Amino acid sequence: MKEVKAFIHRGRVVDVIHALEEAGFRYLSVSDVKGLLTALNGQEQVYSMELGERVTRQIKLEVFCEDDQAERAVQLIRLHGRTGQSVAGWVYQSTVDRAWPIDGQGAE
Repeated sequence: MKEVKAFIHRGRVVDVIHALEEAGFRYLSVSDVKGLLTALNGQEQVYSMELGERVTRQIKLEVFCEDDQAERAVQLIRLHGRTGQSVAGWVYQSTVDRAWPIDGQGAE
């Protein structure tokens, strides 16, 4: 199993998620994060008291999929996450050794 993690601009997340869902990817997580991507506009930037500098509000997207689907997930994120900047975000791929569902049953 693979984890594909991407840091993308907030304005691109809807298109990326729709493309992934249309391709059959269902195990998605989306988080608001702050990072150092180059902002597209002033609304994306905020001042971080913790870091003492301006940071960009961005999205961390995580997709979990079978090994043979990971390349397709990466392609879709890179295609639909484009902003026109030379670097509009980053995509990482990692191996997941094991995964377990959390079922609705009582304790064993």
